[in-house]
Amino acid sequence: MRIIAHFDLDAFFASVEEGDNERYKGMPIVVGADPRDGKGRGVVSTANYKAREYGIHSAQPISTAWRLAQAAKGQGKPFPIFMGVNMEKYADVSRKVMAAIQKHVPKVEQAGIDEAYGDLSFAGSYGKAEIICKKIKADIKKAERLTISVGIAPNKFIAKIASGIKKPDGLAVINKNETEEFLAPLAVRQIPGVGPKAELFLQERQVKTVGDLKQFSREELTEWLGKRGDDLWNKARGLDDAPITEEYVPKSIGEEETFLKDSRDPNFISERIALLTEAVLERLAESGFKNFRTIVIKIRFSDFETKTRSYTLKQPIAAMRVFQFEVLRLLLPFFDKRENPKKKAIRLIGVRVEKLS
Repeated sequence: MRIIAHFDLDAFFASVEEGDNERYKGMPIVVGADPRDGKGRGVVSTANYKAREYGIHSAQPISTAWRLAQAAKGQGKPFPIFMGVNMEKYADVSRKVMAAIQKHVPKVEQAGIDEAYGDLSFAGSYGKAEIICKKIKADIKKAERLTISVGIAPNKFIAKIASGIKKPDGLAVINKNETEEFLAPLAVRQIPGVGPKAELFLQERQVKTVGDLKQFSREELTEWLGKRGDDLWNKARGLDDAPITEEYVPKSIGEEETFLKDSRDPNFISERIALLTEAVLERLAESGFKNFRTIVIKIRFSDFETKTRSYTLKQPIAAMRVFQFEVLRLLLPFFDKRENPKKKAIRLIGVRVEKLS
C-alpha cells in the first residue's frame, strides 16, 4: 500500500515573523517589498491569514496591499505590520522543520522552502499514517511555533491538493477508494500544471470540474493538449506514480528588480539586467551548481502586462560573457516594435536560469 503525505507550512514567512515577536501575535502581517507609504513598487511575498481577511495576498503589488491596509484601518481594524523578506532566517527555520519531519519519516522530498512530501507507506495503514503526521504537526508547533497543514493520500498529486483543503493547521486523509469522488467537484484549475490558458481552453469545451474532464477519452485530450492531455486523463482518475525524490534540487535560480520609476531607457535597463545576471551566477555557485542550459527573462510593463522569453542552449554554460550576451539578445526586442509596439515603459525585469547541472 502506497501512502504519501504532503506537508505545507501555513503562510510561512509571515508565521516565522509572528512567532519571533510576541507583539505580533494575532496581528495582520505582510512580508514583502517596502510599501513606501503606498508608493512601493514591489510585491507581497506572504501575508498571514489575518492580513488575507483584508484582501491582501502573495504576488499582489505592495501598493495595493497598502491601500487595502488603509481601508481596513478606516473600518477600525488593526493596521498590518509590513516587513521585509529575511530569506536567511526563513531558510534556517525551513531546515529545522525538514529535520523534524525526517525524525518520523525516513524518505522525505523537500519540494520548496515551505513544503515537502513524505513516504509513509511503512505505516501500513492510513490510520497509523495520520497518527504519525499529528505527532509531526505537534513537534513543529512546539519547537518552531509554526502550524503546518498535511494531506495524506495514495500519491503526491492528491496529497498536495488535500493539504490545502483545511488550511491553516489542517490534516486531511483521502483513502485510495475515495480519490475519484474527492476530485470530481474540484475546478480543473486545482490540478497542478493547469494554468490560465489551459483553464480557458477547457472551459470553452464546457470542462469546468475534474468530473467534467473525465467525460473525455484519453485520445481526445491528447489530441487537444498533446502530452499534457494524457497527464490530465490520468490526474482526473487520481492516477499518479511520481516517486519521492530525497535529494532536493532547485528547478531554477532567478533574480528580479522592480524599478522605483518605470523606464524606457535602454542603457539603464541593460545595466540593471547585467547586474541581475551577476547575482544569478553567484547564487548558482552558492547552490553547488556548475552550469545551466535555459535562460529566461521576465518583463513587466507599466500597465502590469508581463511577458517571459526563454532560450535553451545546446550545451550547458556558466560563463558570464555568454550569459549576459544571451540575456541581452532576449531583452533587445522589448525596446522596439517586436515585443513592445506601443512603446510602453518597463516596471520590472527578471532573469532566471533552468536545467541546472
